[in-house]
Amino acid sequence: MSICCFFMPLPMSKVGVLLVNLGTPDEPKVGAVRRYLFQFLNDPRVIDLPYLLRKILVNLIIVPFRAFGSTKIYKQLWTDEGSPLIIYGESVKEKLQNKLGQKYGVHLAMRYQNPSMKKVMEEMRLLNYEKIIIVPMFPHYASASSGSAMEEAMRIISKWWVIPELSIISQFWDHPKFIDAFVERGKQYDIESYDHVLFSYHGLPERHVNKVYDDGIPCKDHNCETELTEENKYCYKATCYATTRLLAEKLNIPEENYTVAFQSRLDKKWLEPFSDEIVEERAKKGEKKLLAFSPAFVADCLETTVEIGIEYQEIFEEHGGEKVQLVESLNDHPLWIDALEDMVKQRT
Repeated sequence: MSICCFFMPLPMSKVGVLLVNLGTPDEPKVGAVRRYLFQFLNDPRVIDLPYLLRKILVNLIIVPFRAFGSTKIYKQLWTDEGSPLIIYGESVKEKLQNKLGQKYGVHLAMRYQNPSMKKVMEEMRLLNYEKIIIVPMFPHYASASSGSAMEEAMRIISKWWVIPELSIISQFWDHPKFIDAFVERGKQYDIESYDHVLFSYHGLPERHVNKVYDDGIPCKDHNCETELTEENKYCYKATCYATTRLLAEKLNIPEENYTVAFQSRLDKKWLEPFSDEIVEERAKKGEKKLLAFSPAFVADCLETTVEIGIEYQEIFEEHGGEKVQLVESLNDHPLWIDALEDMVKQRT
């Protein structure tokens, strides 16, 4: 009797890719917005105050007073399909999956609310990936965004009995295809026809960027507006200015024709200059058309569609201006998918 041996090929090894964005309420209703704000603002990387002070400030003051107003703003953002952050996130996940092929499994999670990191990462654990690549969807490192997403991912993974090989992309503001994607967005507009260009980035408290430096010297004394060095390569402010220089060079925008500023501040101790004040200032100078980029966001959201597209438009008109034109975020632009594909493949 002969014995035949059949050798079956091992299944193709798979790499899990986790895309993580900030998050959004489940719906534009007070209860859902309140749940989102509670989770978001109680994160010690977002509001870096002592535990008890943070709990009092967030749970007894900020959330109760902001929930109703924030709900009205989310209603302005919402579409018939839902939150743009989810809509574009799902589209990016699907398109990146198609680009990467069967060797990879692409997943989408939100740091706050749904789809939750806990649920999505449990699904990834059960798929038994040999390697997981975590991509916080924030071009510039900040403890309150990238840092929080990475910390939560590591907290979840640390409880797994089997921990696969891990790779984390902490920032990608200088990736050539990321820059090219925003350049393509900008080229949709006749830039020379605008009186001024605003590069508006999400703001941070000054103390957040000061914590990047171990030398005790504050961010404002590290020349972050003009140069990128080994000391400030993880400074949010420095990388925002560096991103602007790359974009301005590729779009042929002279330095005197643009301003870097920071939006969404809560108080005066946040990064300056403030975007809303720049918008007002340009209008008072008699300028009529303002083009606004927001390269800190890879998908249109509250800060782009509503804050820049609606609120800044109102400020500009109030002081004599005519049009603030928002340059759309990357959303699911093909070059953005190419950039993600390239970043992932560089890690495998």
